[in-house]
Amino acid sequence: MICVTVTPTSRTLAKVDMLNAARNGDIVELCLDNFAKEPDVKDLITCIDKPVIVSCRRKQDGGQWQGTEEERLMLLRQAIVAGPAYIELDLDIAPNVPRFGETKRVISFTRLDRPETDIDSIFDEAANAKADLVKFTWPTPTLGAAWPLLAAVSQKRILPVVGMGLGRPELTFSLLGRKYGSPWIYAALEQGMEAHEGQATVFELNETFYCKDINRKTTFVAISGFGEAQIITTKILNAAFKELDLNVRCLPIELENVDELKKMLDILKIRAIIVGSKHGESLLDLAEHIDKHDAESRYINLLLKRDKGWSGYNTLWRSGLKALEESSEGKRPLEKLSILVVGNGGIANSMVYAMTQRKGMVSVCGPDDKEATLTAAQHGCRFVPYHNLYETLADVLIVADPNIEIGSKKGQINPSVIKPNMTVLDLSDLPLETELMNEARSRGANTLDSATIYSNQVSSQFKAITGKDLPETAFAKGLMEN
Repeated sequence: MICVTVTPTSRTLAKVDMLNAARNGDIVELCLDNFAKEPDVKDLITCIDKPVIVSCRRKQDGGQWQGTEEERLMLLRQAIVAGPAYIELDLDIAPNVPRFGETKRVISFTRLDRPETDIDSIFDEAANAKADLVKFTWPTPTLGAAWPLLAAVSQKRILPVVGMGLGRPELTFSLLGRKYGSPWIYAALEQGMEAHEGQATVFELNETFYCKDINRKTTFVAISGFGEAQIITTKILNAAFKELDLNVRCLPIELENVDELKKMLDILKIRAIIVGSKHGESLLDLAEHIDKHDAESRYINLLLKRDKGWSGYNTLWRSGLKALEESSEGKRPLEKLSILVVGNGGIANSMVYAMTQRKGMVSVCGPDDKEATLTAAQHGCRFVPYHNLYETLADVLIVADPNIEIGSKKGQINPSVIKPNMTVLDLSDLPLETELMNEARSRGANTLDSATIYSNQVSSQFKAITGKDLPETAFAKGLMEN
């Protein structure tokens, strides 16, 4: 089930929020700590036919309550008398609030600084405080931080346990919690009404992650990162899984220690990882088998678990190379063109490798001259100091570093580097359209469509994962909504 949290500040609009939440979720959490004036809880909870959890959180627990503790306790006691399905009580105050009527007690433990490790003793204390259900809340910035929360939810205990992660990566826990038996997971009604910064909305859970379809037999494809590009990939792949009736969904994760990650992926039976633009080098150590060409590119964006371990693949350099070759078809071949790759890191290294495979006249330039020098030496091409970037002539400009921003400061790239009729390709964060590409068009350059390159890349990744072709309708759906 999905519990939709509402955080109204006005008694006038509270019913509207409650009704909207009830239409989109299975349970509604009414947070009292945001109200400017004391609400009529009885009136609010009877306006919908869904179970209601009433809560009132202190700032030390991530809430917005500004009154005294005595006033908060009085408000919670009055709320219980109103007869909601659940009342949420902090562990330290639960003994001071007696059970009343049929309202079930959610005894909550929250810490805002780090994950909790002493779960068993806290659970026992909550059970002794006459809990009907125990709730744990803490930050979940990585899969490892969400791991004890997931364990608490999935283990069989005398009382059910729910969890709520804090921060955008809470999505990881929520989707896993859905699979592994959490009584419910939390979502905001809409943006601007989050219980904590970064909380997913109920519409995102339902329309991007198809959360209601997730069950114990669902398998996950991990997507590294929580950026806009990763959300586009998730929308496309989930739409494809849905259309082909595959019980597979995307699971966004934040990367961490590779050794620990490998263990957790094995336990969760995750057999595929699509790697975001900034992480293509960091997961090289996870791959136990890499194709010779992909290994030389020093970048991977797809990992598949085979019988003999994890295999890494680089679909980027092939997609980028294909786009350039198609753009120059009937004109000069790549070996006749001067190609300038700007950037440091895995994407830049990957594209330098791709261009040298076609014997192009390749130059490398990046904000970190030392790293760019090593890349040039590794692939036998020319190194250009970053301060000489604007004095270097090129037929093709490839920007291949998500850390480079447009501008005139040190380490940035000024659009003046773009010349009319130059071919420009920006692979920094596919499939997003960058400011640099807009500048390139306005300056008369020949720009390569990032969506086409991305389409080739994500299609090959989907084929490798499922053995099936990516439906065109799924790809259109993912891009259409952004």
